[in-house]
Amino acid sequence: MSKKDLNKKMHLGKMLKRNRRIPVLAVVRTHRKVETNKFQRDWRHRKIRKS
Repeated sequence: MSKKDLNKKMHLGKMLKRNRRIPVLAVVRTHRKVETNKFQRDWRHRKIRKS
């Protein structure tokens, strides 16, 4: 494994946080207006875009 620089590590951490599933309580509170996380991705098919 290669070493990651701090910038890349921060970016990966940010994307991991974005990738989390939406809490059930959020779905219930918004009356299902918010159901899915639009930032969720499948690591096999969609790569992280480095900005």
